[in-house]
Amino acid sequence: MANVGANASHAFNSPIFEDGTFEFITIPEDRDLPGEHVVRYGQLTSFNNPGLSLRDFIPKRLWDFPTHNDPEFETFTYGDNCETSPRAASLKRMIAGDFIFFLARLTRQPAKDKSGNGLPLQHGFYFVGFLEIESVLRDVTRRPSETEMRRYGANAHVLRGLSDETLWDRFWVFAGSPYSRRFRKAVPLTRELAAQVFSSADGSPWRWDAGRSDLQVIGSYTRSCRCVIDPAMPGQADKAAKMWSWVAEHS
Repeated sequence: MANVGANASHAFNSPIFEDGTFEFITIPEDRDLPGEHVVRYGQLTSFNNPGLSLRDFIPKRLWDFPTHNDPEFETFTYGDNCETSPRAASLKRMIAGDFIFFLARLTRQPAKDKSGNGLPLQHGFYFVGFLEIESVLRDVTRRPSETEMRRYGANAHVLRGLSDETLWDRFWVFAGSPYSRRFRKAVPLTRELAAQVFSSADGSPWRWDAGRSDLQVIGSYTRSCRCVIDPAMPGQADKAAKMWSWVAEHS
């Protein structure tokens, strides 16, 4: 499981609508990268209404700024700094056939009532899609080969490297099989699901402390990428079945 997309530290939110559909908006790049390789916020378009811009959900000052468009759900790739970032180190154990589920913080829309008055923002964590890993590009330190570029070239980390050669910085990229999906409707991560499927690193259930909101608890347990279900382990196949059933019910 990987926690991705805009979060509480950003000046915008990924919207979820009354019917459960949503738009996934990625984080800003860590610098204003030059050139035409990167994706800029003003170029992002709607999944639900193809061709429609997402500018209504993004501050105007960011329209020309590059976004770290990762994961991307057109060619289905996901990249991370597995060699250099502790939060992503566990991804190095992923192999073909494994799944990466993407968790994102979404904000309920509309944000205004019928009179145009602002409503309290309602945030939640939702699964927005998954990759079934088909292949992996590991420890990238230079421009990939032309064959590799055809499969991995749309990934944000590759685009960063094309824009600035110092950013061939040992990242990994995971490519998804045709079974990979971007959900049409967001799949909520609730206490109910967590109790049935997830556990802490030591195997204990998640703790829902009275002094923290559900959003804070979920955020603390999902800050780092980690394996949350291994069907090969005792009792885990049942958890995997419950997870897939939950996805089928909500997506």
